[in-house]
Amino acid sequence: MSVAELSPACTATARTTPTRLHTSQFSSLSSTRLSDCYRRAFRPIPRAPPAKISCSVAQNQAPVAVTEDPKNKNDCFGVFCLTYDLKAQEEETKSWKKAISIAVSGAAGMISNHLLFKLASGEVFGPDQPITLKLLGSERSFEALEGVAMELEDSLYPLLREVSIGINSYEVFQDAEWALLIGAKPRGPGMERADLLDINGQIFAEQGKALNAVASRNVKVIVVGNPCNTNALICLKNAPNIPAKNFHALTRLDENRAKCQLALKAGVFYDKVSNMTIWGNHSTTQVPDFLNARINGLPVKEVIKDHKWLEEEFTEKVQKRGGVLIKKWGRSSAASTAVSVADAIKSLVTPTPEGDWFSSGVYTRGNPYGIAEGIVFSMPCRSKGDGNYELVKDVKFDDYLLKRITKTEAELLAEKRCVAHLIGEGIAYCDLPEDTMLPGEM
Repeated sequence: MSVAELSPACTATARTTPTRLHTSQFSSLSSTRLSDCYRRAFRPIPRAPPAKISCSVAQNQAPVAVTEDPKNKNDCFGVFCLTYDLKAQEEETKSWKKAISIAVSGAAGMISNHLLFKLASGEVFGPDQPITLKLLGSERSFEALEGVAMELEDSLYPLLREVSIGINSYEVFQDAEWALLIGAKPRGPGMERADLLDINGQIFAEQGKALNAVASRNVKVIVVGNPCNTNALICLKNAPNIPAKNFHALTRLDENRAKCQLALKAGVFYDKVSNMTIWGNHSTTQVPDFLNARINGLPVKEVIKDHKWLEEEFTEKVQKRGGVLIKKWGRSSAASTAVSVADAIKSLVTPTPEGDWFSSGVYTRGNPYGIAEGIVFSMPCRSKGDGNYELVKDVKFDDYLLKRITKTEAELLAEKRCVAHLIGEGIAYCDLPEDTMLPGEM
């Protein structure tokens, strides 16, 4: 990390403990103009207080130092302490939107390590959408969070206006407009799925309470930590002041994997596969729907004549893809999971192409398919690009699809009974039909 060394035009005042980071409010500057205000000397930052710098730049005017009351700003360090007022001469920022606040749990983990840079680059929310990042970790991961912030700092993303780090969800989730809940405990050796549901359920119950207390009333929540469907249910049940429709369990990676397998079998590229639905749970009971999916606009079963392959090999490949990857590579699919989180967000903030849809685990209340009420179930969705969605009504069912949907529905109902004590529905009773845990949860 670098320390700013002032030119005569700027002044600095000391700050204290670097536990919170704030970005500059500046757009991308040319190195010449930026150097007028300060120049960097690359040397290690001690744990001592860093410099507090604020410069105001007006057209045809040399930089002028602005002194601010330390009480008016939170603690910060590095480049995130620098605040610039560039007036209106910076054409690039005139059309920029108001910054949106994104909270990320498990921010020091591998999935976040890939995802945060996609968010900061503008790839997800757009090239004119500034963002602030609020990163949640634990005491154990706090120094790693500082390292993440340093990497974000060194990446020079002009759209990234603020980075804050912390271990208290009530502080980190303050005013969050998006909450990406990635952090969860992995399944240890000999651990039953019921135990994992309880351990992670307690984490997501607490995070739901924190979101309910301090986040934006319209915060959009994407739960990635597994078992994600039931964790999303726990989270939304503990956040009664936030619309249940705002909670999602991530099944987009499963959708992406299904599209990949259909494209490979049909000998086409991925973008020719549309209308792909993952029904149900993010587990090995999930149902990749080839009945309603299309390739080049045609029903999959008209393009791929090997229906036995669709019913057996295709379905199993999608369900077990993560396990095969771990066996091959020795690690879980962090990068592709991050891509799927980005895809899931983009599907909500970008209008769905006419006639197409996407998969997301959402609350079943009022669903048109006859699926049990009160669980989080992956279903086909469409969006107008405003962050909300509606369920697709024009889908077909056959006996094969209904039978498998019933199985994954039964599993989610059993998981719900297993966490009844965390969702305000009495005493928990675990009668999980079988162990269908995905390898990535272990």
